[in-house]
Amino acid sequence: MCQHQPPCPSADESDRAAARAVARDEVLGWTLLCNGTVLFEDTGELLPDGRTVAPHRSLGTVRAAA
Repeated sequence: MCQHQPPCPSADESDRAAARAVARDEVLGWTLLCNGTVLFEDTGELLPDGRTVAPHRSLGTVRAAA
């Protein structure tokens, strides 16, 4: 799918999110990458073969008021 040189990582590689964006909808919160992966704003992913990757964004730490 990717025509870039050097080619972007495939959807099967762990660094698939490093591929170039080819379409984006900021209102709905998704980005289509040239390797066919759809990235969602919550860091979830939809792979070209229909598999999903659960969101993996760090929630950070929450501190209680003293």
